[in-house]
Amino acid sequence: MQVTVPGSLGGERIDRAVALLTGLSRREINVLIEAGAVLAGGRTIASRSRRLVAGEVLEVEVPTPADRSLVADASIEVPVVFEDEHVLVVDKPAGLVVHPGAGNQGGTMVHGLLARTELAFGALVGQLAARTVERRYRALVHGRVAAPAGLVDGPIGRDPRDPTRHAVATGGKEARTRYEVLERDEATTLLTCRLETGRTHQIRVHLSAIGHPIVGDVPYGGHLELGLTRPYLHAFRLAFDHPATGKRVAFESPVPPDLVEADARR
Repeated sequence: MQVTVPGSLGGERIDRAVALLTGLSRREINVLIEAGAVLAGGRTIASRSRRLVAGEVLEVEVPTPADRSLVADASIEVPVVFEDEHVLVVDKPAGLVVHPGAGNQGGTMVHGLLARTELAFGALVGQLAARTVERRYRALVHGRVAAPAGLVDGPIGRDPRDPTRHAVATGGKEARTRYEVLERDEATTLLTCRLETGRTHQIRVHLSAIGHPIVGDVPYGGHLELGLTRPYLHAFRLAFDHPATGKRVAFESPVPPDLVEADARR
């Protein structure tokens, strides 16, 4: 992987920046640094605390096992909301796994979509690091959430008991989720959730951790109710600064029919 460091990552520790760019753990990154697989400005990095300089080229030799190599799959249909030469915004269908992982080596959204340019990649990663990308979700959870709004701040890592699940865990990656109550009754609460970080299963893990699992989210403690066959979780708004123009762009997705029907049954 090679990317020109955007201004928003200038001054950032190299281990944190590489974690944001690759999704690797700090432990894995330390191994790469010790192996001489991380370079900045054409020089091998010796210290994980080294600060990046905006505009320099960061290179990371990320090992990719043969059985996890990405191969384009044109049979996977993903609804495109917006596209230009720099970015592609999609409305991911429920049930489509985003990227390869434990138990999902193929048939993912990534296999169906092969940032379009280095400019876009660097700019969007920088915005994610600066937490200026707006990502809002609608979630129906079990129980009555008492506070009108709140913040769940708990590191997330792999669940040692099940590699397909994640959990709040010491040593996990920083994760922060804000929520606001839209409606509540004695049995359920409808929330708007906003991601400050973007960990795998973050909202599902955090809401389960505070005792309010998402309705229909069986792996994280929810129950199938209200006619649902999946978790009641929907990404309804995305906003970011366009990497080429700098203009703020926003996209919204309507609540799917099955969730609308579940609302009617509450």
